[in-house]
Amino acid sequence: MKTFLRLVGLTRPFAWWMALAALIGFATIGSGIGLLMASAWLITTAALMPALSALQIGITGVRFFGISRGVIRYAERLMSHNTTFRILTRLRVWFYDAIEPLAPARLAAYKSADLLKRIVDDIQSLENIYARVLSPPVTAALVTLLMWFIVGHWSTAAAEGVLTSQLVAGIAVPMLTARLAKGTARSIGTLQAEQQLLAVDMVQGMSELRVFGMVGDYTERLREAEAKKLALQKKASLIEGLHESLTGLAMNGAVIWILYSMLPLARSGAVNGVTLASVVFGVMASFEAFLPLTGSVQNIEADVRAGERLFEIIDAKPEVTAPEKPEPFPTSTAIEVNNLAFTYPGSNRPALDGVSFSVPQGSRTAIVGPSGAGKSTIASLMVRFWNPAQGTISIGGQRIDRLDPEALRRNIAVVSQKTYLFGQSIRENLLLAAPAATDKQLRQALTMAGLDTLQSRLDDWAGQHGMNLSGGERQRLAIARMILQDAPVILLDEATANLDAVTEEALLDTLDRTSQGRTVMAITHRLHHMERYDEIVVLYEGKIIEQGRHEALLQRDGFYAGMWRLQHQQEA
Repeated sequence: MKTFLRLVGLTRPFAWWMALAALIGFATIGSGIGLLMASAWLITTAALMPALSALQIGITGVRFFGISRGVIRYAERLMSHNTTFRILTRLRVWFYDAIEPLAPARLAAYKSADLLKRIVDDIQSLENIYARVLSPPVTAALVTLLMWFIVGHWSTAAAEGVLTSQLVAGIAVPMLTARLAKGTARSIGTLQAEQQLLAVDMVQGMSELRVFGMVGDYTERLREAEAKKLALQKKASLIEGLHESLTGLAMNGAVIWILYSMLPLARSGAVNGVTLASVVFGVMASFEAFLPLTGSVQNIEADVRAGERLFEIIDAKPEVTAPEKPEPFPTSTAIEVNNLAFTYPGSNRPALDGVSFSVPQGSRTAIVGPSGAGKSTIASLMVRFWNPAQGTISIGGQRIDRLDPEALRRNIAVVSQKTYLFGQSIRENLLLAAPAATDKQLRQALTMAGLDTLQSRLDDWAGQHGMNLSGGERQRLAIARMILQDAPVILLDEATANLDAVTEEALLDTLDRTSQGRTVMAITHRLHHMERYDEIVVLYEGKIIEQGRHEALLQRDGFYAGMWRLQHQQEA
């Protein structure tokens, strides 16, 4: 219930729109009731063969209600869809605003396909909050009140019988069908999420699945999930059919009760037969308002499940928050790392433990070590994807947690070992770094990054995740973006990991030229041309074990010297 109330609270800004749409929906049902009552009056009166002038009221009523029903139905659809789309727009913006501060730290535990389903399908399903959950009960209640006054005008006993039948159709039957369908909507949603996860995994990992002969296994898992989902959907359809049947029985009960209650009045002349026929047909038409209630009850379960999945994410506390009064980015770019410690969630082993070093402004510092030593963790902490458990990072004497995270990231050009390219053109992927860049600047950046061949292909599609480009080309595009960003601090995280030796050498020369006067922190496990760096920090199991210039570290003949000899012997 708490989740449902939170979801309803999100629609509060559109309460007047929802109320207006519900009133128009009530007017639509009212027109249907008026149409059948007028038709019944006209047919039964015409059977008595009165003068044509006596039928004019009935003819006018049928025309009016017939036309108004169509017009009001159109207005109701227009209003309800407009309200629904407004609610969906608010929900999507609300959800994005809520999860944006959580990325990437709090979203790392979720699969991309699962996040996609929550962002698209779960929010889309919440359109039912208004159209199929809140609106139908309001309309049914208004119709019940209308029929109480209409039938009660001639017979209170008949009105009580109709009210009882409508309460059965509006409360008892939906509660029964809800009990029978309990868990169905939730299970269907779970299976849909499983199918989407499997489908995305299959598409993205098709090459690996074919290599290892696992395509058939994944296909069979998809078939099993689909079979379970179809069985549940069939069950839901049967329950919906049962609801319609029981609602029809309730309507028949109301008709029988009216005839039982009002026939004595008709015999005594208190009520004529024409009126009796009109009331019966009006009551039959009124039960149209109770048919959507089964969907209303069933959709509550699906909406609550979708809401739980959404709130599960947005209720998480952001790992990184901007200070209330952020300091401006400092003019000096000297970096100071002091007693840094960090452990990833779910891990017992510290990724960093008491790490301290400094990078003077305009200098180049390399952070080296084997895989898992904590090198990339320093990069994540530098751009505030995470906050350290202990210690501080300062730039220009200013702690980075006192800076606006967006300003911090704009002033640090990052080239990571995992380059992400969007499914857009090469031009659009480059413009991420500099939206106002000209074609000349884009081509110049490509040339400096060793991608002359892409100058004539700026408008070519890069492919999903950049799959139309080789691994080396994707890495060099990341370097081109770094050049375009023109930030005072450069952070290289295995920037040349996917390049051949010749291209790597050319790119290192390019980085030397383009980084003159900037503060450079390079994270690498490939010890090539380390004499380029003013300082080398050697990490092992999250701790600094050596520090100094290349020549001094070789003379010390420690861990670094062993790594250097091992790599160069293998190359030889």
